[in-house]
Amino acid sequence: MDIHEYQAKEILANFGVDIPPGALAYSPEQAAYRAREIGGDRWVVKAQVHAGGRGKAGGVKVCSSDAEIQETCENLFGRKLVTHQTGPEGKGIYRVYVEGAVPIEREIYLGFVLDRSSQRVMIVASAEGGMEIEEISAEKPESIVRATVEPAVGLQDFQCRQIAFKLGIDPALTARMVRTLQGCYQAFSEYDATMVEINPLVITGDNRILALDAKMTFDDNALFRHPHISELRDKSQEDPRESRAADRGLSYVGLDGNIGCIVNGAGLAMATMDTIKLAGGEPANFLDIGGGATPERVAKAFRLVMSDSNVQAVLVNIFAGINRCDWVAEGVVQALKEVQVEVPVIVRLAGTNVEEGQKILAKSGLPIIRARTLMEAAERAVGAWKNDLTENTIVRAVQ
Repeated sequence: MDIHEYQAKEILANFGVDIPPGALAYSPEQAAYRAREIGGDRWVVKAQVHAGGRGKAGGVKVCSSDAEIQETCENLFGRKLVTHQTGPEGKGIYRVYVEGAVPIEREIYLGFVLDRSSQRVMIVASAEGGMEIEEISAEKPESIVRATVEPAVGLQDFQCRQIAFKLGIDPALTARMVRTLQGCYQAFSEYDATMVEINPLVITGDNRILALDAKMTFDDNALFRHPHISELRDKSQEDPRESRAADRGLSYVGLDGNIGCIVNGAGLAMATMDTIKLAGGEPANFLDIGGGATPERVAKAFRLVMSDSNVQAVLVNIFAGINRCDWVAEGVVQALKEVQVEVPVIVRLAGTNVEEGQKILAKSGLPIIRARTLMEAAERAVGAWKNDLTENTIVRAVQ
């Protein structure tokens, strides 16, 4: 789960990371009022969307008066901000963050991520702040500083000092840099984050170290331990399909293809998408319905998949270990009678009671395309999508 910049800054500030004075606004008038509260003569108005590259897309503006702030906000509120991370559909702007401008001397990139190869938290830093980490890696890889954290002891002060020295931080500011690094790590570990990124972390003309921007991403599976973090979720920034799936206990990720997938198990779902690609098709989604493929759960999955207008075929791939194929087959038949599905449906069952499950599908009277293997199912799904199969393969279940 992603959160907004102002939310990430509030969390980091509670762990000792210094941030510029700022406030949230939901209207142009409120934004101007917030600027007067902050004081000063220059402010930065930032669109709050879950995407990087806001500045290049016109989502970050420096203003010098109330009138300029209101005009900027008039142009931001209600529009879609399109960046290289949002795709062409963009993300809506419904709130802005007003921040006092600060005199910047240096910009630094700082990130905390989970490194799967070392199974450790990795700190990535660079003296080339203000750039995306991908750009830094490509253009100035020698500037990147890395350090891993031993989970048994946590981040040590000497590691923080080493990072500060490698970044060329003034020795007089080393203690503040240590506090910033420790604060980020504590926030990362205590709230089960998967990423903390400050870009840029700036050194100001009056020798302060401030987080000028901040991003945090959290492990969805750990949110039950942090209800106050879960409450920061902004559904307006999410794919509506993924939001609906999460509300129904389904693991769903929307993709750009046209073959819908309904699978039990994340690994099998990944294998299913790979096999569809191998067969010449494009998966429309990742969907793991979990171990309990009940009729109600399968029906929810069909409704979710069919909410994507791009879907031209549906592949159901179930391996029954804890479940039984006959139960799953009954669920598929019941779901197709409840949900109107007007595209070819391909079902592959394997595992416990697979023969009984196949008989239930065959006796249902529904034109379900059955397959014995995953490769066969993928090929038939691609064939149905390409209209290589006959018209009687299309399921027209009466709701």
